Amino acid sequence: MIPRSHKVLYMLYLVIWIITAIHPKYPQDWLLENILVFLMFPFVLWLDKKFALSLVSLVLLLVFGSMHALGAHFTYAKMEYFDVLTNYFDFHRNYYDRVVHFAFGLLLFRPVYEIISRYSRSFNVALLFTFTTIVSISAFYEILEWMAAVTLRPGLGFAFVASQGDVWDSQKDILSAAVGALVNVVFLRSFYFRIRTTKKWTI
Repeated sequence: MIPRSHKVLYMLYLVIWIITAIHPKYPQDWLLENILVFLMFPFVLWLDKKFALSLVSLVLLLVFGSMHALGAHFTYAKMEYFDVLTNYFDFHRNYYDRVVHFAFGLLLFRPVYEIISRYSRSFNVALLFTFTTIVSISAFYEILEWMAAVTLRPGLGFAFVASQGDVWDSQKDILSAAVGALVNVVFLRSFYFRIRTTKKWTI
């Protein structure tokens, strides 16, 4: 049974998703960006029902989902609200996509750990498998982006990949996710004896 608080978060995400789905900058790119959302939203519901994810994990998923919704609305390469930082720091490109990849590793680590830790009695093994899972998913997504770029017509493919002329964009995105996940590993290792459990957060 999914708790009421979780249902509220799901409804909040749907509201955010609907708002960002209104008049996206590039409708075809928006649809492409949301294919995984159409697949993952029911999957997360199933995971929550099966593994009883914590409220904190659902909040982290909501934050990440909202960041992705904004990126899909504007396209990651042209996320207008990030232009303030781009102009302030005089970046040569919009780095919103890199921030989201970092957020993937940072925010999704906990829900993935909650699931993997159910099957491991070792805290260190659970951390390792969670870290490698996050990095593997990130790498697999970059492969999907590459396949989209070579399969779709150039304009739509390049908008989806959002490499912005950086030939090492995919590798840097994977590294960003890995760094985000590594932050969790360092934090959890530091506070392991304070947590006093290797199975599950109680919040």
